[in-house]
Formats: sequence, C-alpha cells, structure tokens
Amino acid sequence: MRIAVVVFPGSNCDHDAYHAFKHVLGVETVFVWHKEADLRGADAVVLPGGFSYGDYLRAGAIASRSPVMDEVSRFAGKGGPVIGICNGFQILCEAGLLPGALMRNRGLRFICRDVFLRCETSGTAFTSRLSNGDVIRLHVAHGEGNYFATPETIVRLEAEQRIVFRYCDPTGRLDPEWNFNGSLEAIAGVLNEGRNVLGMMPHPERMAEAILGGTDGIAVLGSLLDYLESLPLKGGKRGEVAREAAGAAQKGAEGTKGASGREAGGRCKAV
Repeated sequence: MRIAVVVFPGSNCDHDAYHAFKHVLGVETVFVWHKEADLRGADAVVLPGGFSYGDYLRAGAIASRSPVMDEVSRFAGKGGPVIGICNGFQILCEAGLLPGALMRNRGLRFICRDVFLRCETSGTAFTSRLSNGDVIRLHVAHGEGNYFATPETIVRLEAEQRIVFRYCDPTGRLDPEWNFNGSLEAIAGVLNEGRNVLGMMPHPERMAEAILGGTDGIAVLGSLLDYLESLPLKGGKRGEVAREAAGAAQKGAEGTKGASGREAGGRCKAV
C-alpha cells in the first residue's frame, strides 16, 4: 500500500500529511513533485493544504494546471481514491474534479481554529469508521473556505448523498454561528460522482495524534486505509501492520477524549 502526497510550490501541509500516513499510521508514503507525470505506483493520492502559487488568481487555480494534475485526473477517472484537504479541495474544484467553488470567508478574514463536523454520509472510502450524525473535531486554517455551488448542484449533491461533512456545534446541531466561513448549507466536504474523490476544508492530518490535541482525524485517514485494504491484491502483511497502527492511534484517542474531546478552541492569529 502506498500513499502519494503531491507537493506544489507553496504547499505547507505536505509534511503533515506525510507524517500522519507514514509515521502515525505506518503506511508507505512518498512525495510527488507537481511537475512529475508519475504518481509512483500510489494506491491513493493526497492533495495537501497550503497556499499553492501564493493563491494568485484564485486559490488553487494555477496548481490545478500543474502537470501532475493530468495524472491525478486519470487516476481518479479509473476509480483511484483522492483526498484534497484545504488548498487541495480548492485545487480539485478548480480542476473540475469536484463541483462548486471555495470563495472568501464570510467575514473576509483568515480563520484558524478548531471546528466541529457532522458526518452526513458514512460508508464511503473516507468515512467507513463513522456513522451518520457522528461529530468529530478537526482544525481549519483558510481564507477562502466558503463553499458555494448552484442551487441545482446542491440539490443533486443532497440527492446523491455526496455531502460528506457539515459544520456544526459540539452537539451536532447545525447553527450559523458555528459555520465560521459561511459555507452554503454549512458544507465542509463533498464527493465526486464516482464517490472516490473527497474534498474537505478541515485538516484530518492535524488531528492524528494526541499530542496535537486530538485524534479525530484518524477516523478519516484510517477509513481510507480500510478501503484500500478491502480492494483485491491490497492485503498482506503490510496491510496488517497499517491496521494495527491505526487501531493503536484510535485507542490513544479514547484515552485523551476527556481532555481534548468536544470543546472548540485553538484559535491563532494569522501572520
């Protein structure tokens, strides 16, 4: 099993994603430079957060034209799982791999804080460890995370159960006060038609270890590993090691939930 983390000029969460998969979950992980046309035999692809190309034109606009995105598109077209986190979500929308767009936050300010997400669609390649209605706490850090799509697109996403996460309060209730960036319908993550491409603004890789304040992100990243393990020819000893590592991380989450559980915070200033 191999995870590819794509690196664009301006990416700043690539090492976070690499660390979460390789050192926390114990999976072979490689970096792929944006000018490469080879995903190096990856079984899943991560487009990480950051400020690719300085967010010039629009966040993700230039990166979506990078040479590697042709291969990412082909990979996704064949059913390969792709997750775009924060700037990666913006890139996927700009590349046409996901519907909608990410606009400036409602308050026109950069937001850096913990948020709560309600799982809307369980049983996907990215949410098999969650049930509908489960609430997880992750981190956001973005200036353009305000999800927008046409009314027709929203209706279709709802009907096809492609809205994966919504911003909510700590109890799972939808509340505009907890939808910090103003996303339409409080949408925090969506799937493509093939259900193998996920874009989400919050960062699961930043909540993958107790030392970071919580491990709720393991539910997302671990679900992806479970999905890969379920595919033909993806089993074997390496997969067992990955499952054991993910299970150990999940046990760590249970031991720290009381301290890190359901209180939002973690605000920081943009610089």
